[in-house]
Amino acid sequence: MKTNLKSTQAADAAGLHSFLSVVNAAPMLSADEELALARRFCTQRDPMAAETLVVAHLRLVVRVARGYLGYGLDFADLIQEGTFGLMTAVKRFDPERGVRLAAFAVHFIRARIHEFVLRNWRIVKVATTKAQRKLFFNLRGLKHESGRLQRDDIERIATTLDVSPADVETMDARLYSIDAAVEPCDVNDDFRAGAFVLRAVDDAESDPCAECEAIEESARRSEALLGGLHTLDARSRDVIRRRWLQDDRETLSEIGERYGISKERVRQIEEKALARLRDVVQFDRAA
Repeated sequence: MKTNLKSTQAADAAGLHSFLSVVNAAPMLSADEELALARRFCTQRDPMAAETLVVAHLRLVVRVARGYLGYGLDFADLIQEGTFGLMTAVKRFDPERGVRLAAFAVHFIRARIHEFVLRNWRIVKVATTKAQRKLFFNLRGLKHESGRLQRDDIERIATTLDVSPADVETMDARLYSIDAAVEPCDVNDDFRAGAFVLRAVDDAESDPCAECEAIEESARRSEALLGGLHTLDARSRDVIRRRWLQDDRETLSEIGERYGISKERVRQIEEKALARLRDVVQFDRAA
């Protein structure tokens, strides 16, 4: 049984390695290529166009998924969930709004992985309230040492995270009992079942919980912003795109030369367009 399990784990690890090799080998799309594919999918629902967009953005999925390796879940499962989020983003992406797919998709990728972590981590429902979710993603980074928390630590963490000491104690007990049941992994055995188990997040300032709590709001505001871009006239939209939404951002002078107008006139167009976009986002937020 042990040999069979190890063989299965080795096969899984080899499969993941092969998948990551394919991801790294996949060509990245230029802005024009991405736009053409996205338009083809929007107008013709061409599955090959959608597949090409997904494959070209799997690097983004892998990068986001790596940020969730500290919660005892299999890397391949995290990638799979992130890919589902990416596919949702591709289906909802509007190529005419002047934003790259990666910027639009990252919200959906993170939201899907975050939900998966909370639903499946150690198959224990350890974080059911907002305060518990905040503790779930931050408690290890704030503990000075392993083991159960002392009263001073409980008070310090409660103050830092703006939660009650009782919530800190409850989450510490849950995480401690789960950690104690996890067999530490053998550093000489890459295929051991514990290979991905409970690696603490290195960056204590990282707060995936707070980030993901803002994802829904961020995605909604992003969509409002994209909608606002669509309400601008063609020249204003092009100025915003060239100034803010492309990799090689252009200067006011360069855009002025392109349109045969002064640098100051471009600045005025930009300011008016940005004010319009701010109004759209604020109105959507208040709605």
